[in-house]
Amino acid sequence: MQQARQNYRLQTWITALSIFLFLAKITAYYFTHSLAILTDALESIVNVLAGFIGLYALWVAAKPRDQEHPYGHGKAEFISAAVEGALVVSAGILIIYQTIENIFSSRTVEKLDTGLILVAITAIINYVAGYFCLSLGKKNNSLALVSSGKHLQVDTLSTLAVIAGLILMLFTHLYWLDKVIAFIISIFILYNGYRIIRASLAGIMDEADTELLKKFVAILNQSRRPNWIDLHNLRIIKYGSTLHFDCHLTVPWYLNIHEAHVEVDALKDLIMEAFGDSIELFVHTDGCLPFGCPICIKTDCDKRQHPFTHRLEWTLANIISNQKHNSNKAITSNP
Repeated sequence: MQQARQNYRLQTWITALSIFLFLAKITAYYFTHSLAILTDALESIVNVLAGFIGLYALWVAAKPRDQEHPYGHGKAEFISAAVEGALVVSAGILIIYQTIENIFSSRTVEKLDTGLILVAITAIINYVAGYFCLSLGKKNNSLALVSSGKHLQVDTLSTLAVIAGLILMLFTHLYWLDKVIAFIISIFILYNGYRIIRASLAGIMDEADTELLKKFVAILNQSRRPNWIDLHNLRIIKYGSTLHFDCHLTVPWYLNIHEAHVEVDALKDLIMEAFGDSIELFVHTDGCLPFGCPICIKTDCDKRQHPFTHRLEWTLANIISNQKHNSNKAITSNP
């Protein structure tokens, strides 16, 4: 809940900030009549809309799970990210339309120095806001904040392109560059809108997060306990900022229920230390079988039936296997 409050508080500031930045860019366009600045302002409209959508999504995602939503409401973040991506793409298309419509316009660009100062200020603010948004979003596993942070970074890059163009026009008086810059920025915006939509659809479809799985496997190998003989059938599902871990843990067959639960608690503590407290862990314990003896690192086992041959290094290939017997046999045959 603390992470959810942090996410919502930051998104509130981002939304308020996006309104201020939009007004600043519209003011810059009023002074300069620059099409490139107008494209930057149009993207800021998307920032404002996306900010309010993100606020609503984080408010919904923070709701506790109920009978209708046993896994919580975290999927709302993926939906809001998809909508934000669609808005970004729409902004890119609108900018292309505006550019083509004005391509033969003879309207001159004015007061570039004033516009340059205003746009430069928005770029600095956008960069700082995007940095904090991305940092907290990655820390709290919030796709809504990550999407907002990426959008702000895209906005910063496009603003920097506008600034470069304004400086060039200021010294060369080649005002046709205004339309070229606007078109290039629109293509860049379309691409990043696609990336945001792609990430949100991956979350909605519960696509495996390979980087997250690799981090999980590395932590397990580094902090493995002797009673963790095997771990398989691993699945990690994201529901907003909450991660659901589901796996099978093989422990010595002679442990009683309490002793096996101690091993599960140790696994849970390890995961929460690495990934934060927004974790739900579902672990099914299996008792070991004789063919697991060659890879069992437990040294004080008086039930061992086969000598130890090699330590099993968990990898993505064997840890996501859904059959303990098959994975162990394959491993023991390849020391």
